[in-house]
Amino acid sequence: TMASFDDVTVLVPTYNEAETVGQVVDDFREVGFDDILVIDGDSTDETERVAADHGARVIAQSGTGKGQAVREAVERHIDRTYILMLDGDATYHADDAEAMLEPLFDGDASHVVGNRFADLREDAMTQFNQIGNSIINWGFRAVHGDQIQDILSGYRAFTRASFHEMTLTADGFGIETEMAVECARRDIPTATAPITYYPRPSGSETNLRPVRDGGIIFLELFRQAKTNNPLFYFGSVGAVSTLTGLGVAVYVVVEWITVRVPHEILAVVAAAGVLFGVQLLMFGVLADLIYSLHSETMSRIESTMAIQQPGQMTSGVSHRRDSIETDKQTHKGGDQGRNPPAWTITMNEYRRRHLMVTWKRSLIKKQQSRQNWTVHSVRDQR
Repeated sequence: TMASFDDVTVLVPTYNEAETVGQVVDDFREVGFDDILVIDGDSTDETERVAADHGARVIAQSGTGKGQAVREAVERHIDRTYILMLDGDATYHADDAEAMLEPLFDGDASHVVGNRFADLREDAMTQFNQIGNSIINWGFRAVHGDQIQDILSGYRAFTRASFHEMTLTADGFGIETEMAVECARRDIPTATAPITYYPRPSGSETNLRPVRDGGIIFLELFRQAKTNNPLFYFGSVGAVSTLTGLGVAVYVVVEWITVRVPHEILAVVAAAGVLFGVQLLMFGVLADLIYSLHSETMSRIESTMAIQQPGQMTSGVSHRRDSIETDKQTHKGGDQGRNPPAWTITMNEYRRRHLMVTWKRSLIKKQQSRQNWTVHSVRDQR
């Protein structure tokens, strides 16, 4: 069942989009959206005036960059449950809005990404940009293991609650990549909706610089791997260093065998490269192990916390509770001094017990140290 568009804010970050923003606002108002927020990054043209004249709610961005505009808009100016975000260049149309919002309304997802490649119109994207998008999408799947088909799409729908779960810092066009990474890292239910991607209307100019922005996005994707896939992050650099060192070493050996020319400095460089690469690979393996253990521990804690509220127990938990009650009746008085079962421990209780165990261990170590000191003193006196 479809929810009302009254629960949705259409978010349009803009910069110098006077030629197209009016068309975008009209397009979404015609299909029933009554809250269209245009947050403008100090445009030098008439973007703000045009948007306001067409019925949008216009806010002047306090900072710079698309990423900062999105964060500011959601955190300060939006209080509705759902947010539909798109660019103000008229490449995305309101015809796809219902398909974008349906997974949110049905509860199947908390974040929806519009797949531009499902219906990419002629001249909507240059061949160079298509290749760049494919490389970045492949890199995302390799690093994060998620099957989002178009992580750079600017057409997105998400719940305000899921947005607040993310830790976002990118200020520019890297915001889409960062949101995709955060969805994968925090297991936010994500869906992909097929959309149509149109070419920009004639007379409007793009703010995207393919080489510069593509490089920034790729570096952002690699940087995010540090905390989500440390084995890839450290291992890739380690592999490059190791292979480079081996290549230099092969050159040194060949030169010595063929022409008897020693390259002592290059030999040292080769050894350093191999050693540095191997160390990074080992560090990546250890970091990945720590990350896996941390994720497993946090998952167990969250699972424990998720079944605390009375009346919200699953059938498995209810069965376990019945088993515990039966056990108590069978062994009357035997369980009175026991701790409650693990699934009833709250986070505060978990911390309290952890501190208590740490304190007890500390006391035991002190007592052992005193006993050892006493024994040694007696031996010395003898």
